[in-house]
Amino acid sequence: MIMPAAGTRCVRFLDPINDAMREFDIDSAPRKRSFLAQIAHESGQLRYTQEIASGVRYEGRKDLGNSQPGDGVRFKGRGLIQITGRANYTACMLALDIDCIEHPELLELPREAARSAGWFWKAHGLNELADLGDQVKVTKRINGGTNGLPDRLAFFDAASRVIF
Repeated sequence: MIMPAAGTRCVRFLDPINDAMREFDIDSAPRKRSFLAQIAHESGQLRYTQEIASGVRYEGRKDLGNSQPGDGVRFKGRGLIQITGRANYTACMLALDIDCIEHPELLELPREAARSAGWFWKAHGLNELADLGDQVKVTKRINGGTNGLPDRLAFFDAASRVIF
């Protein structure tokens, strides 16, 4: 089992995750293992589709496109990969045709949470990094650093035992 603490949330997320993997070409064993490991960590095993922190630390972050007062809190991490910042929400909105600028909470719904993760994954070249098997580079591309790397690697190992 990849996400033992997910419990019954697996049922709610199974189809949306499978659909997102198909839509965004997460279609090989290495890609699936890596994607599932990363979303397991980022979402706390499907428990969180909204970042626990308030988002205040993102206020005024130009690198995230947070240019208006309140953007940090409004555009804190959401979805299974925790899309963060006005710029990422805007790109996600345009790519997926979801009005997550006016309604950021849409990225908390299972389908949109999975699709936003799949979109981010493909748009940031993570299929290619997963193909190379370098989970450190995958983590850095998602997180900007290696935050939670041991946890991500443990989920990757679990995924490797069940996805061939």
